Amino acid sequence: MKIHQFQNQNLSHFSYAILEENTKEIVLIDPSRDIDPYLDWAGENKARIKHVIETHPHADFVSSHLEIYQRTGAQIHVSTAFGALFPHHTFDTGNSIHLGEINLLSYNTPGHSPDSICILLRYQGKDHSLFTGDTLFIGDCGRPDLREIAGSHNASREELALEMYHSLRKVILPLQNDVLVYPAHGAGSLCGKSLSSASSSTVGAEKIGNWSLQESLPEEFIKTLLSDQPFMPAYFGYDVDLNQHGAPIMKSSLQKIPYLNRNEEDFGLDKSAIMVDTRKQDVYNSGHYPNSFNIMAGNSFSTWLGSIIKPHEPFYILAGTEKELDPILIHAADIGYDAFLLGFLTIEGLPFEGPHVQNLEELPLDDFILHPEGYTILDVRNPGEVKEKIIFQGSLSIPLFELRDRLQEIPLHKPIVVHCAAGYRSAAASSILRTCLETDHPIYDLGDRIKDFM
Repeated sequence: MKIHQFQNQNLSHFSYAILEENTKEIVLIDPSRDIDPYLDWAGENKARIKHVIETHPHADFVSSHLEIYQRTGAQIHVSTAFGALFPHHTFDTGNSIHLGEINLLSYNTPGHSPDSICILLRYQGKDHSLFTGDTLFIGDCGRPDLREIAGSHNASREELALEMYHSLRKVILPLQNDVLVYPAHGAGSLCGKSLSSASSSTVGAEKIGNWSLQESLPEEFIKTLLSDQPFMPAYFGYDVDLNQHGAPIMKSSLQKIPYLNRNEEDFGLDKSAIMVDTRKQDVYNSGHYPNSFNIMAGNSFSTWLGSIIKPHEPFYILAGTEKELDPILIHAADIGYDAFLLGFLTIEGLPFEGPHVQNLEELPLDDFILHPEGYTILDVRNPGEVKEKIIFQGSLSIPLFELRDRLQEIPLHKPIVVHCAAGYRSAAASSILRTCLETDHPIYDLGDRIKDFM
């Protein structure tokens, strides 16, 4: 038997391939949108993908279960409560999948969502590992507040928190300490609040170190679980629905998106749609197109794209080079935003000049240091960060994920200085202000210089 863990760092997501080496058959658990890594691994092992299991309809990424079924004929297994609108097999408590010496058993574990399951792998008759989806993470458990309005089965956060309390105690605590724990996410995911950077653990280690498995009364557990959960990106509900329907083939979808005509004036853009400029902050600041948001490429790109651009809102993507473009498009597809992408462009080799190009003025740093009261200081960090430490007294706090909806709260009688904790979010925020306020009002980005004030 082989267990292989795949990691999508862009969304802190873990998926798994389980190989039965005698039968040369593979079971995939919670696969990402891009199926190439799974097909490649199957090829390397001269095996075929026979089953796909989804632990729940994910909110933070789009799964490739339907595409894998279409490409390989693999059977898809989900809970009855999943609300699946694609060919599938029921996989609830009492159901199992047998492959040679491997037996995979389903356990319904509502809590993160009403339709969550965990999968226990028995090898040669012995409990070996537990694939916990978003029920149990390393050091934490899944948040219960994502399904109040999303998906075919809704439940309040209080109801799901109580169900999580019982699921953890009925299914996980009774397991032997040496059973391995393989979660669907690690540190950086928004599906929990205190996830460890570790990629796996054991039931015994979690019984000691995971707060959610400690002895507590239900009301104490619920209060702790519901407090200080991270924000919910705008795309989460959309992804739950898309996963219930099954996403289209990723490469076919991306191939339909046009490359913008570099020779046409203004590239033939629909001027009502936002251009998502993925270049580095300093490059963007030195020259960018109007009506653009600077959401830089990198491991946070999908999260912030899906937090700033709303589902069904059309947009374009601009990258510096062809090499940079391909992973950016995959990261957009990871959250299903290929459906809203009108076109893309690389500017390598294009003259970046003329009246249609804008640039950002540098912050008069010396004056800001001496007279901070002469500026409206906008803090776009998350509420938990602001609660922990206020960097500038009197600053206005509007988290980046709410900024487009709260522009009317920003006073315009002083120059505006935007900051976050390192510069990524302030780059996006300052570009949003320049585009959405439609004014020549001075807007400055403190950028990574914020570190000098912390």
